Amino acid sequence: MIQQVKRVLSWPQLRLIGLICVLFWAIPALALPQGNAITDARTLLRQALPIQESSLLELDEAISKIDADLKYNRWSAVRGDVRLVERLLDRYAAPLLAGLPEAKLPAASEQMASIREQLQVVSQETQRKSKGKEAARAAYDRLLASLGSLEDNWLGPFPYDVPAEYADRPQLLGRAEVELKTTAGDLLITLDGYSAPITAGNFADLVQRGFYDGLSFDRVENFYVIQAGDPPGPADGYVDPATGKIRTIPLEIRAKGEVIPHYGQTFEQLGMWDVEPALPFSAEGTVAMARYPEDPNSASSQFFIFMAEPDLTPAGLNLMDGRYAVFGYVTEGTEVLHQIKLGDQILSARLVSGQENLRQENLRNVG
Repeated sequence: MIQQVKRVLSWPQLRLIGLICVLFWAIPALALPQGNAITDARTLLRQALPIQESSLLELDEAISKIDADLKYNRWSAVRGDVRLVERLLDRYAAPLLAGLPEAKLPAASEQMASIREQLQVVSQETQRKSKGKEAARAAYDRLLASLGSLEDNWLGPFPYDVPAEYADRPQLLGRAEVELKTTAGDLLITLDGYSAPITAGNFADLVQRGFYDGLSFDRVENFYVIQAGDPPGPADGYVDPATGKIRTIPLEIRAKGEVIPHYGQTFEQLGMWDVEPALPFSAEGTVAMARYPEDPNSASSQFFIFMAEPDLTPAGLNLMDGRYAVFGYVTEGTEVLHQIKLGDQILSARLVSGQENLRQENLRNVG
């Protein structure tokens, strides 16, 4: 018997449909949001955090602009970006710190100082143009790390209740990291339970069970996707030992600017034509669940990692956003994605942080 594997659109199909969309761009239903897409996974994850502090969000937005200008060697623009961020820090630093609990002040002050320091390095290195680009990029990476730590100070309790009808699925109420060791190299995946608690929780639960250890990558399309998670035997997903049936999860996609995800239907089915997801397919290393095209709620264990050039598939302008549930990004080891070949194996998958955010006890309390 030929085993059916859950799949996403093939790269040729995606390009063909994309061309059709371009040809009919004037149709209002296809007039999706435009603009420069953010292609850095860390920035996408930061901006998906449930933080309502407007001045901090403005600061994050300004810092994010440095990335594209640095990537495309716009040296004077980078220095202009740095000056803007410095002005925002002058305006907002004191009020932001004043609103924090006293116990958080020392770390937050140090993180802000680090951001200012790395901004100066970025500006100085871009004076050397291409010769300073590598050093400027390294400083920007350090800046992003400090910014991420700074923003964590404003995180509160998980901001919403997962719908009761999904109480029998694992839930990730926050962030976690998974180390994926493969025969081609190692990856670090950051899971975002704020945007997809059931989808990320399902994946984290399977990692904890050792489900992915030893499984092969059964689909590899160069410069598009790699896919894994199909177990040996007739089942095409994880079989729950308690029920003897495949455990599936609902399609779960949070819209940018909203708090609670949408469940069970694609954005297209919901009529949300001009809405951008909180976790878009605009970064190389986007991690999402595979499913049958005709059934949005058929995802189980098979997942795929997006490898296509993100500049060709910006957020809101591609055929993936709003159709597949993204639950995280590869945040270390993206270069390994291009080394993986058909038949390469996942040697091990381990939850290396965020275990405290995984809720599995609900599986024992339901029914």
